[in-house]
Amino acid sequence: MRIPLFALAAGFLVSSLSAAEEGFTSLFDGKTFKGWKIAENEKSFSVEDGAIVAKGPRAHCFYVGEDGEAKFEDFELRLEAMTKPNSNGGVFIHTSWQDNGWPAKGYEVQVNNTQHDWRKSGGLYGIVDNKEPFKDDEWMQYVIRVEDGVVNVTINGKEIVKDFKPEGDQDKLQDGGGTIALQAHDPGSTIFYKNIRVKKLD
Repeated sequence: MRIPLFALAAGFLVSSLSAAEEGFTSLFDGKTFKGWKIAENEKSFSVEDGAIVAKGPRAHCFYVGEDGEAKFEDFELRLEAMTKPNSNGGVFIHTSWQDNGWPAKGYEVQVNNTQHDWRKSGGLYGIVDNKEPFKDDEWMQYVIRVEDGVVNVTINGKEIVKDFKPEGDQDKLQDGGGTIALQAHDPGSTIFYKNIRVKKLD
């Protein structure tokens, strides 16, 4: 039997994608906040069409895992994020649960394309900033990698943070690691997050 070339190509693509995701664990089931805990304003987060939606007064949604003590030290985090116009948000890494306020520990990877803050998507907020925005209303493919004290961030394959090794006051990587948190910045911002998965690099 002859197999059409398009079928072979499709099969190769599926195989390649499966190989690329080997070792990754999904952190979000697409339906509930199982494994997550929201601080400050629970109503600022909801789940719609397989995505976590951040919209409302300041709040942060922390990944705590089944035991409430999730930590990642060396890891690769992959997720998709989409901004609505004039929206600001963020993905925190190496952070820790806190009841309210802006997370004091770890780094914020910026999610912002057209909101007035000049720091745009993919930068480490206030440390390694990006001035070039991506597009609203389009899914951005984030890859955030921390390994041996070095941080890399890409969006859609574009390097935003390259081989950043924090030192001195810039070192916000926690010994033993920290968790991941999603940010609801303000009532005028709407950010979508989905396909959140992580691979430990132990």
